[in-house]
Amino acid sequence: MNQKKAILAACLLLAACPSFAQQEGGKDAETTERVEYSADKYKVETNRFGGNWFISVGAGGQVYFGDHDRQAKFGDRLSPALDIAVGKWFTPVIGVRAMYSGLSVKGATQNGAHTTGEAVPGKGGYGYWLQKQKFNYFNLHADALFNLCNLFGGYKENRIYNLSAYAGLGLMRVSDEPSQTDISAHFGLLNSFRLCSALDLNLDLRGTVVDDDFDGELGGRGGEGLFTATIGLTYKFKPRGWNRSKTVVREVYHNDEINALREQLSRANDENARLETALAQEQKEKAEAAQVKHIVSSSLITFRIGKSDLSNEARVNLGMLAEVIKQGDPSAVYTVTGYADAGTGSKALNERLSKARAEAVYNCLVNEFGVDKSQLKIDYKGGVDNMFYDDPRMSRAVITTSK
Repeated sequence: MNQKKAILAACLLLAACPSFAQQEGGKDAETTERVEYSADKYKVETNRFGGNWFISVGAGGQVYFGDHDRQAKFGDRLSPALDIAVGKWFTPVIGVRAMYSGLSVKGATQNGAHTTGEAVPGKGGYGYWLQKQKFNYFNLHADALFNLCNLFGGYKENRIYNLSAYAGLGLMRVSDEPSQTDISAHFGLLNSFRLCSALDLNLDLRGTVVDDDFDGELGGRGGEGLFTATIGLTYKFKPRGWNRSKTVVREVYHNDEINALREQLSRANDENARLETALAQEQKEKAEAAQVKHIVSSSLITFRIGKSDLSNEARVNLGMLAEVIKQGDPSAVYTVTGYADAGTGSKALNERLSKARAEAVYNCLVNEFGVDKSQLKIDYKGGVDNMFYDDPRMSRAVITTSK
């Protein structure tokens, strides 16, 4: 045990001695460097400003929430939407984007602003004075993005799904007459599905809030809104993603320290070789001492009066004996000796009966349990007087012994 501990100590010493790098800083010193990577999934290397830029394009639909939502059918308020954005992730959690959103808005008007000239069947007292409305607009806005999956689950480059919440402000303008320009506020959820390292499939769900007069009509509401859903693609420019956080450790050794370490290493190598030789010799001696010893075992199998067939109980006992023989010394020879009760039957009959009993045990060991024939020999004694406890049943038996 002490030798094993010494070998372990020597191995640790070998592992602790650093490899020596090229000399730098003059003839008196040598340096080594090693890089240690952090296993913390929340720590990454921050890229330079040119990293983690992306561009997105999406198309879908939108619905406007104005003064006369209840009077116009939902289908008449649906219109196409287009998104074009460019952005950057500063960390796996925080990013920004600048986006163009727009095309057209559909709704209803009572004062004729942006009317299509088509009447809307009235409800709630508006009647035929309510007309369908459509106008073109665009929205230029900036959003702050927050990746919730990286925030709560740590950065994972190959994550299939990412959910990002965002909020922002923009300038929203009606390009038709009467034109209108308002400040817009945005909030939404960006669902990203990874297609490959450079490409994501996006589902963008966004709500927008503007002033009450954006559609050209004041209705006395606190504001109006727009809900947009688009599906699109995002391309991520190289370099993309983040590397694990790392620490570079530099150690400087002077020549006297290096020589001392080399001498220590040499002594450790010599001691390790000596201990390995001693351990090998110890293991050899233990192996020689642990060689299989000759196992001396005996077995008694009894028979019914006048019979030489084996009972199930006898076969079980012979199966156990067979395992002992097969696991013991392969050079050991076992003698299978048959006996009969001298008080029952003639001398000739007992001779035949004792031999038949010995052969029954021999055949069971060889044929049923696979004992090698070379380890067994048969003997028989005919009729004998009571051998054990003055009980004639114990003389109707086969005894297997080994020298």
